[in-house]
Order: sequence, then structure tokens, then C-alpha cells
Amino acid sequence: MSDRHAVIQPDRGQKAISIHPVDKAGLDALLASLAEGQRAALSAQKFEAAPGEVAIVPDGQGWFALAAIEPREALGTWCLARLAETLPGGTYRIVAHAGQPAVPRLAAALVGWAAAHYRFDRYKTDGAGSEPRVLLCTEVRAINPALAEAGAIALVRDLVNTPAEDMGPAQLETEARAMARTFGAEIHVVTGDVLERDYPMIHAVGRAASRHHAPRLIEIEWGDPRHPRVAIVGKGVCFDSGGLDLKPSSGMALMKKDMGGAAHALALARLVMEHALPVRMHVLVPAVENAVAGNAMRPGDILRSREGLSIEITNTDAEGRLVLGDALTRACETTPALLIDFATLTGAARVALGPDLPAMFARHDATAAALISAGLERDDPVWRMPLHDGYREYLKSDVADMVNSHANGFAGATVGALFLDRFVDAGIDWVHYDTFAWRPVAKPGRPKGGEALGLRAAWGLLLARYGGV
Repeated sequence: MSDRHAVIQPDRGQKAISIHPVDKAGLDALLASLAEGQRAALSAQKFEAAPGEVAIVPDGQGWFALAAIEPREALGTWCLARLAETLPGGTYRIVAHAGQPAVPRLAAALVGWAAAHYRFDRYKTDGAGSEPRVLLCTEVRAINPALAEAGAIALVRDLVNTPAEDMGPAQLETEARAMARTFGAEIHVVTGDVLERDYPMIHAVGRAASRHHAPRLIEIEWGDPRHPRVAIVGKGVCFDSGGLDLKPSSGMALMKKDMGGAAHALALARLVMEHALPVRMHVLVPAVENAVAGNAMRPGDILRSREGLSIEITNTDAEGRLVLGDALTRACETTPALLIDFATLTGAARVALGPDLPAMFARHDATAAALISAGLERDDPVWRMPLHDGYREYLKSDVADMVNSHANGFAGATVGALFLDRFVDAGIDWVHYDTFAWRPVAKPGRPKGGEALGLRAAWGLLLARYGGV
């Protein structure tokens, strides 16, 4: 991604090319204000003000751009993203065209403008990006928060897009250590015999890859201990072969993204620290590779969790909930006021909601409502799913306290969440995200590949609850 701090700058009257938002309702008035040659240029470009359309209009010795938006967007997050992708490099400002209503607040569009500059070119031999499109903004106080959110989106994308060979448990630890060092946070990593003793499910999932990609639990703590405690947990399965219940090759194709939950957790943590949010933050990332080897966990094995529950393994490909179980237990030992976990947990959530909508499970109605509201405000929608008690029976085992995967095909996302629920202490305000962390089809400002889905909604919740906004 281009330097995110360069693509949005304070408007101090610099020379800039104008961008004029227009919707279908205002198109006739705009056309009436233009010269015949300008109307001809729009006609040649077949500009009809359909949302997302962009047109270039000659103006004397220069030109200006038209950006078609939907009235309801009022310059929402992504309405200018296509401009940031397609306009020539240069400096721009948003202004009202003659006959158009006053320009709405730009703050919501700044994130999308910056995020649209993202490029994952780490492995490109010709990785030089195009000249950035710089947007001038009069709302100076909105610039840094928007750039921080765009940076968090880029972090998720980078971590998820990086192949597993270069983003295994050790590399994920390196990323966490660098972030902790930047913000003066404490970091502690548990590996080896201590991991096997204290976090047996994390160890069991990752032990088959121990020789080259040893499992670990990464913990970060930051903030004043007197402030409310917030725990953020992210599933860090850096590659998921399915274990002995081996995935087909088609199922493995995207499994570098199975650490998308960890990417979201680290990105959210960075936002908390960048904004110096008054919380005591505890981040936990169980980082493993689910591989195949002689010591891999087997169907029928019974694991003992950190909490002491016995788990019958009925499917080695339902491993994410195992590593999260031990991490959630650890998170609850410090009694957080709020606990949020992110995970690419179930295909069932994608069947139900598709790739764009993260499934969100919450114990408290008020927390769920706040997340939904924050998601709508930031164009980062989430969809609440039920923690239905009637499905807890699907987790019963004949030989252990519970199974890790139920035999029928019903309510997979809910049953996965109910499994995690067993490891979260009663009374804790807990939110579970079952997110895809991937965009299969590009949209303006959102390229195909790793994606932050639900991140900004969670950030909005934290800001509203702890930031005084």
C-alpha cells in the first residue's frame, strides 16, 4: 500500500483537481450548468450517474472529475474508493458543483480513499506502485483516525495474503513483537513443554508441525491496570491441512487465511494502542499449523483442556475451536469486562451469510446492538446469530465431557460458538466473530484477497464504550 500518511492531507488551499459528487436526481441540474462541449464529453463517456461511475470533464486548460454516488451514501466509506483506484495520480479535493447540494462530511469516505491505495506486491518482481491520488480534507481532525483505520485494514490484508511459509507461528510472533515494541506493550510467548502442560489443546493441534512451525500462545498486555480490562483473542491457525481428516486440495487452497482471526485481533489491538484508548488490553493469539505427521492428533483421541474439560476429537479439521478454547480460558482468568474473539471458524457461517457478512454471536443484547450499529455506521456490517441452548446437546460425548464436532450437519456456526461458550466464564460480556477474512471478488477499495470483515465494527464498539464518543 502507498504511504497511508501521504494519501490524505490537510486542505490548506493547495492547487488541486476538483471532484464533484453527483447522484441521479441531481444529474439534470448539473448538465444544465455545463457548456455544450462538456456535455458532449459526458455523453461520450456514457455517464448516467449510476453509483460508482466516474467521468472526466474538460474545463478550460484543465479538467474535473464527476463521482456518482447514491443519495443514501452521503459519502459513505466506499463511495470514492473507485476514484482513488482509477484517477490519474495527483492532488484532489471534493467540492459541490453548481446546482448540487452542499458537500456532506468527508470523514466517512477518508477510510475508503486510503484503503483503495492498498496493493499486495511483496512477491511482484515489478512492485512499484502508481503515483498516489492525494485527497485534501478540511476536517483535519478526521484525518489521523481515518488513516489509522485504513492502516488496520491493510495490516489484516497483509497478514492474511502472506503465504503460510512466510507467515507461520514464528512469523506471527515476530509481527506481534514488533507491534508490542512500537507501543511499549508487554509480550509473553509460551512454547514447548510449558505449552504442552498449560495449554494442552493448543499443543495438541500444533504438535504435528513442531519441527518446523512450533505452536505457541502469544500474549500482549498494554494499558493502565486501573482501566477496564478488555481481552481480544484471535485464532492463529497459520495453515490448516485438516489434519488426519485431510482436506481436499480445493479446501486447502485458501488455508493460508485460517489465521485471519489473529490478523483481526492484532489489527484491533493496534487501533487501541494508536488511539491510547483508556483500557487494560489483553491480546491472546494461539498460533499453530494443523499438519499431518506421526504425532498428529487422531479422531477418537481425548484431549484435556486448560480448564480441565475432556474433549473427544471427532474431526481433526475442527481444530480452531480447540486452540481458542485454551486461549479463552486464559483470557477469563483475568476477568475482562469485555471479551472479543475473532476466528475463521466454520464454513457453515459462509453458507448462511456469504463472504461479506461476519457471523456475530453475543451474550448480551446491548453489546450485539452496539456492534450492529457501529458496523452500519462504518459500512462494516455484521449479522447476529443465535447462541441457541437447544443445540448444546449436539456436543455431547459418550466418553468425554464433549466432542469437538457434531455428527449432523445442522447449525454448524452456532454449534461452533456453543463449543467456545463452554470456555468463557459465566457473566463475562463475550462476543464471538466467525469471519471469512477473505474477499473472493474485488469491489471498489476492496481487492480480491485477505480482508478485514467486522474489524471496524468492533473498533466502533470499543470507541463508543471506552472512548467517550
